[in-house]
Amino acid sequence: MSATAAARKRGKPASGAGAGAGTGKRRRKGDSSGDKGKSKGGSKMNEEISSDSENESLAPRKTEEEEEEELEETAQEKKLRLAKLYLEQLKQQEEEKAEAREFEEDQVAGRLKEDVLEQRGRLQKSVAKEIQAPAPADIRILRGHQLSITCLVITPDDLTIFSAAKDCTIIKWSVESGRKLHVIPRAKKGAEGQPPGHSSHILCMAISSDGKYLASGDRSKLILIWEAQSCQHLYTFTGHRDAVSGLAFRRGTHQLYSTSHDRSVKVWNVAENSYVETLFGHQDAVAALDALSRECCVTAGGRDGTVRVWKIPEESQLVFYGHQGSIDSIQLINEEHMVSGADDGSVALWGLSKKRPLALQREAHGLRGEQGLEQPFWVSSVAALLNTDLVATGSHNNSVRLWQCGEGFRQLDLLCDIPLVGFINSLKFSSAGDFLVAGVGQEHRLGRWWRIKEARNSVCIIPLHRAPRPPAAGS
Repeated sequence: MSATAAARKRGKPASGAGAGAGTGKRRRKGDSSGDKGKSKGGSKMNEEISSDSENESLAPRKTEEEEEEELEETAQEKKLRLAKLYLEQLKQQEEEKAEAREFEEDQVAGRLKEDVLEQRGRLQKSVAKEIQAPAPADIRILRGHQLSITCLVITPDDLTIFSAAKDCTIIKWSVESGRKLHVIPRAKKGAEGQPPGHSSHILCMAISSDGKYLASGDRSKLILIWEAQSCQHLYTFTGHRDAVSGLAFRRGTHQLYSTSHDRSVKVWNVAENSYVETLFGHQDAVAALDALSRECCVTAGGRDGTVRVWKIPEESQLVFYGHQGSIDSIQLINEEHMVSGADDGSVALWGLSKKRPLALQREAHGLRGEQGLEQPFWVSSVAALLNTDLVATGSHNNSVRLWQCGEGFRQLDLLCDIPLVGFINSLKFSSAGDFLVAGVGQEHRLGRWWRIKEARNSVCIIPLHRAPRPPAAGS
């Protein structure tokens, strides 16, 4: 029998590694009590022992089988936990995506609804009540023309203004600085080798919706096409037999409509430098023209007393009656509604489904003259902020008037007067609606019936501040 086996039989520990291990097991309890005694004795080393070590020493030891079992369970639980975590993350991501889709769909639905209403001509954003009357000191006056301003346009980005006058010049202005960016001078009749330009009163202008082309028409029956950015002359359209009185680009295209005192409406393709067709129907000189995105335009018939809507593809027209005098200005509010002004002092709101005005404001700018011989101030210009309920009118009673269109365009309510001395021959709202531009002159754009000596021939930029909306309840 070996020494090791004999030792086991007698119950004594064997020497070697096994013996050492057995001795360690029996002394563990004694060692821990010894440690306690040492700590009571104030040993510096024992004072520095961490609590983690103490917890480990106090914790019961697990068997190898238990540790192996725990390790196996932990791996499975970890897989299960990671799988659940992954599924939760996927679920959360899907919920966030669903919320984002719902939010986008709400926004898209709102935009689509507005687009549909806009296409149908029924969109009417309510902004008029928010407009505050500007202080006279806030109105910026740009001077550069020698004679009365007759027409103006604002570029689609609201950064520049083009103005034209009876002095036959066109000036390009910076809205921000108020400085001249370019001047297209008057052209002398019969002179050769000079820069192209107008040699007679400019009566109308239009700019394409992409800001690429500028068109201008004059009393000499000519339509000049310019590159708006550089003011370089591109083409000259001829064909009208009398003064060109109205120009408008169809939105989103380079199709140009023109009208004239020769009682006709002509259609041109500016991009291709070509004439398309001529439409007839008015019984007198046509005074003004406007168009939006549909393939049609509207005209103010001057002294024939009609407003006409021209359906270009069908070569047909709708005729509207309502004013008693010469209808000198017109503008579309949306695709189905428009506003016009006449020299009988009235302003009318129209809908394409009615032959008569939906609303008619007589003596819109008051009366002038001696008692018993009063006559209404002529309405020389109108403007509308597209797809809203805000309208502006001009005359020579020393003010521009802002109006609110009632619901369904069946009412016209005065909002405020903006003081401006002179004939308001042209009005245009900026695309964003944050300012209004007025072309002011000492004379009416179409004649010299009166002269206001104290007026300045100028372009006036009128800021339109909006009142802050009241906070929502509970905010």
